[in-house]
Amino acid sequence: METKDKLATVDRYIEAFEKADIAIIKDIYASNAIVEDPVGTDIHDGIEAVCRFYEGALASGAKLVPTGTPRCAGNAVAFPFQVTMPGMTIDVIDVFEFDDNGKVISMKAYWGPENLIA
Repeated sequence: METKDKLATVDRYIEAFEKADIAIIKDIYASNAIVEDPVGTDIHDGIEAVCRFYEGALASGAKLVPTGTPRCAGNAVAFPFQVTMPGMTIDVIDVFEFDDNGKVISMKAYWGPENLIA
């Protein structure tokens, strides 16, 4: 997968939150994708579970604001951003891994209590 395609997926992910559009989420994820957000919590396994997770996130009004340059390596991209929602901001780094079809097969979000900004 080309770097430009990985970066385009990151842009579409941010757009999904901007528009609260679950269809974008369904489009960028593979049917057998997993999401672990944050790392160390229960894994959302399969597109239906992934979409249920994001439906809640999108309904919260959360928006994503990039805070640095994405880093691409192999079949993955890591990107830092802030999640902003009423009364809370969280500093996060997400890592997408892609399958051979260019779909996100795994997303891991790295953040903890020390990354919450009131």
